[in-house]
Formats: sequence, C-alpha cells, structure tokens
Amino acid sequence: MEWLKTVLMIVQIISALGVIALVLVQQGKGADMGAAFGSGSSGSIFGATGSSNFLSRTTGILAAVFFLSTLSISYLGTDHSKDAGVLSKPASGVPTDRTTDALPSPVKEVAPPSGSTVPK
Repeated sequence: MEWLKTVLMIVQIISALGVIALVLVQQGKGADMGAAFGSGSSGSIFGATGSSNFLSRTTGILAAVFFLSTLSISYLGTDHSKDAGVLSKPASGVPTDRTTDALPSPVKEVAPPSGSTVPK
C-alpha cells in the first residue's frame, strides 16, 4: 500500500502545481472588455473565448483530481483495524474478570522529616 500512497502523492503534487499554473495564466473578469476591442486573445489558438473556457475547465478538472487524491491519501493513512469497543462480547480466551483493570491505589501521605518547617 505504500506504493499507492506514493503514486497518489505524486498525482497530488502534479495537480496542485497544475492548478497554480492555470490560475496564474487565466485573465480576470475585468479583462474581457479589453479583449472585445481587439487587444488580446482573438488571435489565439482557441478563439476569442475558447481559451478561457478551456482553462476554466482544465482548472476544475485538476482541482477535482487534487481533491480526490487528498481524500484517497487520507483514507489510506488511517488505521482501519476493528476496535471491539466496550459494549461488545469479549473474544474467547479473554478473561471476563475486571479486577486487573482496577485503578491504582492512591498515594500514601508521607510525614515530613522532623525539624522541618513544612506545614501539616
């Protein structure tokens, strides 16, 4: 299972770097007016609005991959052993005597040495 965690961590790092890069490349909402007057992306490979749709979709897909890899790493990292709990029946061979689970005896008071100034 360690190899699966390693693969998921690599996928998580790659998707995180991809999301960061795509968010930095995208233009803000206010940049649409500048592109409408001919300064910008109308000559790009995706057309006037195709690049923003492509970048937005790719960012969303990479964000979903990042989220799923994070959940998968978290699931693989937890301990899934079955805990018997306090209300379940004890397993065979387990003593039902609870005297061994008793609290330890309280600490006995010790008298201070003679001649000390410690109040009683």
